[in-house]
Amino acid sequence: MTTTDRDGRAGASALARLVGSDLDAFRAAWGRSQWLHHGPGYADLLDPPAIDELLSTRGLRTPFLRVAKNGRPFPERTFTSGGGVGAAVADQLDDARLAALFADGATIVLQGLHRTWAPIAEFVRDLAADLGHPVQANAYITPPQSQGFSAHYDVHDVFVLQLSGEKRWVIHEPVLQWPMRDEPWETGGRRDLVARAAEGEPALDVVLRPGDCLYLPRGYLHAATALGGVSAHLTLGVHTWTRHHLATDVMRQALARAGDLRAPLASGVDVGDPAAIAEDAAAVRAALVAAIDEISDADLAAALTRRADDSGRPAPVSPLAQAAAARAADDDTVVRLRRHLRLRRYDGDGTTRLVGRGVDVVLDPAPRAELLDVLLDGDDHRVADLPGDGVTELVRRLLTVSVLVPA
Repeated sequence: MTTTDRDGRAGASALARLVGSDLDAFRAAWGRSQWLHHGPGYADLLDPPAIDELLSTRGLRTPFLRVAKNGRPFPERTFTSGGGVGAAVADQLDDARLAALFADGATIVLQGLHRTWAPIAEFVRDLAADLGHPVQANAYITPPQSQGFSAHYDVHDVFVLQLSGEKRWVIHEPVLQWPMRDEPWETGGRRDLVARAAEGEPALDVVLRPGDCLYLPRGYLHAATALGGVSAHLTLGVHTWTRHHLATDVMRQALARAGDLRAPLASGVDVGDPAAIAEDAAAVRAALVAAIDEISDADLAAALTRRADDSGRPAPVSPLAQAAAARAADDDTVVRLRRHLRLRRYDGDGTTRLVGRGVDVVLDPAPRAELLDVLLDGDDHRVADLPGDGVTELVRRLLTVSVLVPA
C-alpha cells in the first residue's frame, strides 16, 4: 500500500498560526497544559460582517445555531421560524427574533462552521492534517458584559481564537483528567465538583483580544465574559484519538478472532456464583489473550484509518465544473490531487485500487506506476507534460471520480 496525502501547501502551517513557531514546545504541552499565543489575527477566517451574513442571508437551520443566556439555552422556537413559500422548512433562524434576543443579552452560537463557512472549512481541514486529529468549529458572539455559559469543561481539546472585542477567560485545573465523551460535566455528580473548583484560585485569568489564541486540553474548567463591547471568538474543538480508541479496536478484533466464545454455559448454571463460571471465564480469558497477541499494529492502524476517513471531508468539488473539466480534458488541462482525500493506493494483479474519503476506484488495467506517482504527488500538472500514452483518458477518469481536480 502506498499512502498519498501531500497537500502542496506553502507558508506557515495552520497549527503554527495558532500556537507560534515553536511547534516542538507546543507538542510537549499537548493534552497536558494550557497554551496562550498572541498572533496577528484571524479576521480572514471570520469577522463581524461575515457573522451577519451567516445570520441573515444564508438560510441557516438548527442545529447550526444555538442561543443561550447566563448558561441557559433558549428553546429553538424562540429564534426560528418557517422558510416561507416553497420552502417546507420550519426551523430556519429568524434574524429579527435573533436580533432581539442578542440585544437583550443572549449569546449566539454558530455551530458546525467547518460545514457552512468556506474559509473556516479550509482552515479546519488543514489543522486536522497538522494535528492528526479531527477538528470542528463553532463561533460564540456575546453581548457586552455577558456570560454565555457558566464554568464547565469540554470533553474535547479546544483552541479559542479571539476574533473581535475582548473576553475575560478564567481557567481552572481539571476535576477529571482527560474526560471521555460519556463523562460530561453535567452528570455523575461532576456539576458540584466543577462549581466548587471554579470558586478556587484559577490556573489562568486572562483577557483575550483580537489575534489571541488560547489552547485548553479537554477537562480544563473555563468560563468567559465579554468586556465593554460585543465579543466574537471562534472555538476549534479537537476530538483527539486516544488509547481508548485503540483498546476498543483491540477488543473488537479479538472478539472476532476468538472462535470458541459461542459455546453455551452449562445447563442450570448460577451465573452469580464465581465458582460456577470459573472454568468458562478462564477459557474466555485465554481465548482473548491469544487473539490479542495475533493483532498487529497494522491491523489497528487499518481500523483507525477507516474511522479517520469518516471523521472529516476532503476539499469540496464543484459538481458542474468537475463534470465539465472531465469532458473537456486535453493536452492543456492542468490538474492536481484533491486535498485531504487521505488517499491510499494498492497495486497488484495488474490493477490499481485508490481508496480514500468518499473514493474507492479500481483502475484496470493499472496505469504505469511512475505516471500515478506524478499525478498524485499534490503538485499541479499539465497533461501534455506527463509521460507516456493514455494520459488524457486516465486524467478524465480521475476527474470523473473526483480524485483529481482542475488546478
